[in-house]
Amino acid sequence: MVGRSWLGGVAAIAALLALGGCNSKPAGSTAAGAGVAKKDFTIGWSIYTGWMPWPYAQQAGIVKKWADKYGINIRVLQVNDYVESVNQYAAGKLDGVVATTMDALTIPAAGGKDTTVLLIGDYSNGNDGVVLKDGRSMADIKGRSVKLVELSVSHFLLARGLELNGLKLADVKTVNTGDADIVGAFASPSVTAVATWNPQLSTIRATPGATEVFDSSKIPNEILDTLNVSTETLKANPNLGKALAGIWYETMAIMARNDATGRAARAAMAKAAGTSEASFDDQLKTTHLYARAQDAVAYAENPDLVTVTDRVRQFSFAHGLFGPSAKSVDAIGISFPGGKALGDPKNIKLRFDPSYMKLAADGKL
Repeated sequence: MVGRSWLGGVAAIAALLALGGCNSKPAGSTAAGAGVAKKDFTIGWSIYTGWMPWPYAQQAGIVKKWADKYGINIRVLQVNDYVESVNQYAAGKLDGVVATTMDALTIPAAGGKDTTVLLIGDYSNGNDGVVLKDGRSMADIKGRSVKLVELSVSHFLLARGLELNGLKLADVKTVNTGDADIVGAFASPSVTAVATWNPQLSTIRATPGATEVFDSSKIPNEILDTLNVSTETLKANPNLGKALAGIWYETMAIMARNDATGRAARAAMAKAAGTSEASFDDQLKTTHLYARAQDAVAYAENPDLVTVTDRVRQFSFAHGLFGPSAKSVDAIGISFPGGKALGDPKNIKLRFDPSYMKLAADGKL
C-alpha cells in the first residue's frame, strides 16, 4: 500500500479551489480531452497490491487486445508517487487513475473534477493496521502518541478503530510520520503506537513485543480501491469504459488461476511491485479483490456502499479535506446506483456507475 496518503492532495485541492471553489473546473482539464471523442487515453497507476494487475495486463498484451477491439489506444502509465498520480488526474493530465474512493473524493471531486468510479477493484482486508508495544487491545492506546501519515487512510483507520472501541481521536495524539520513516520510528523505545499499511505493517508487526490491535478487516469496504475516470471523457468515449472493464476482468481471471499461467501472472506482478512472490501472495491474502464482475456489481448496488461512503465523507470534511470553500459535509454530491445520493444533488462530482461492470458480468463486452 505504498504511499496511499492525502498530504500531497491537500495542496492540490487548495490550488484547484483557488480557481473557483467546489464547482470549478480543474486547471488543465482539457489536456486529457475531457468531453471530446478521441482515440488515445492514458490511465495512471502506482504500486499497490490491488493495482498490480494493470501493469501485468499491459505487459501480457491484454491492454492492447481490448483497446484494438474498440479501435482505441490505451497507455497504462506508472506514476512513482501515488498522490502525484491522483493530482495528475485531477489536473487533466490523465484520463483515469487507480485510487481509494477517499482520495477520489478529496482530491479531484473536491477540486471540481466530475469523476466516475468505473470499476470497484478491492478493499483492504488487513493491509492496514494499528500496532502497539506493551498493549493487548485498542483500549491500551488511550493517552498515547500515535505515529502515522496524518490525513491518510491510516488516520481514517485509527479513527474507526477508536470509534468501534468506545474511544475518540481526542483520546490520542497523532504525530505525522512519513511512510518511509515509520518502521525506523517504531524501532525507537519512545514510540509505542503506530498506524500504517503494508509492506511496512508486516515489518512492524513482526517486531518483538509488538501487537496488532486493530486492522482494516474489521471495516470491510471502507478502504476501497477503484478505477476512476473523467466523467466527461467517459461520456464522449464509452468504448474506453468497455475496454477497461474487459482488460480488468480478463486479467482477474488469469490471476485467479491455480496453474502455471496464474502463478506466472502473480510472479510478474510481484516483480513489478518490487517484492518477492511469497510477499506478494501474503499481501493478496489481506486484499479482498472483487475478481468477478458479478460480485463488484452486487456491491455497487448494496446499500452498504452508501453507508461506508458516508463515513468517509464525514471524516474527510471534519478534517478539512473538502477545501476551505466547503461549508458543510454536503458541499460535494456523490451519486450511487438506483438514484441514491449523498450531498448536494446539484453538485455531483463523484459517481458510482456499475454499467460497465454489468456489461462484463453479462458477457456483453
